[in-house]
Parts: sequence; structure tokens; C-alpha cells
Amino acid sequence: MIFSETGLPGSWIIDIDPIEDDRGFFARSFCQEEFAAHGLDANLAQCNISYNHTRGTLRGMHYQKPPHEEAKLVRCTVGAIFDVIVDLRADSATFTRHFSVELSARNRRALFIPKGFAHGFQTLEDGTEVFYQMSTLYVPHSAAGFRYDDPAFALPWPEPVTQVSEKDLGYAPFDSAPFVL
Repeated sequence: MIFSETGLPGSWIIDIDPIEDDRGFFARSFCQEEFAAHGLDANLAQCNISYNHTRGTLRGMHYQKPPHEEAKLVRCTVGAIFDVIVDLRADSATFTRHFSVELSARNRRALFIPKGFAHGFQTLEDGTEVFYQMSTLYVPHSAAGFRYDDPAFALPWPEPVTQVSEKDLGYAPFDSAPFVL
């Protein structure tokens, strides 16, 4: 695997390093030892799949409040997404800064998101599937978020938003939410 820092401490893009032959290729997409060697939380407690019918679907911006913060490893297995993270760690030099990257079935990239970050994505193709690996179990009463179009961040979504959940639309603006990460 090839680990590349994003500029937001603790978050990394992970590219596969394929071994190719006439059949195709083989590549490692996760290794607990390699993740730990880069200082990344290599514990996996839960894996999820998000399937999205329509291009332009937006999911986010989500995070888990303490003490249930979660690290995530996100990969797009079918289609493509524009993936966005925001640093919500109050003691971080990059507090409230964001990073975005395209993850797709074609580029086979993954994004490691450390604890204390909000996460969201927009689909760039119909029929897009996203695979998540999380470091802790989902705890419903710790789930939180802010709106994808919150002016505090001016996130650069590349497509018109075609679908977003009522829950995601109902999040309070960042400046009025109780952020204590």
C-alpha cells in the first residue's frame, strides 16, 4: 500500500500497490501492521456499505461525539464519489479546515479519516457503492453532524445536489452546534 498524507494531520490517502500478471492484479487494501506503522488506528469494529441510486446524492456531514468518536477507512467500490472531511478537533492547527478527494472504483483509492473529523460525500455516478470500515461501533445517541452547505465551511461540492436526507438537512449550523471534539 502507498500512504500519502493529506495536509490534515492524521488523515491519509491510501493507494493500492498492485502485483499484476496476465490474470489481472492482486493488491492488499488493509494491513493492521502497516496502518499501525503509520500511526493510524488499525482496529476494525464495524463495516458498512452505502448504495446510492442517483448521481448528485449527498450524505453528510457526519461524526460521532465523544466518547464514541470513530476513525474510518472509506473506499468507493462501484462508481465514484467526491469525499470530504473536516477537522473538528478543537486543539488541532487545522481545526475547521477541509480536504476533498475523488474516490472511485477506477482509482481504487481509500481515505483514512481519524477520530475527530466530520465526513461526507457526493456521488459522481448513478449506482455508486461506498464501503466503510470503522474503528468503533455506531452509537445512535452520539451521532451528530452539520449541513453540507454550511457557510462556515463553504465545501466545494462539484455537482448539483439531487438527493439529501431530511436528517442531514435538519442539522444546526456549525456556529450554533455543540462541538466538543
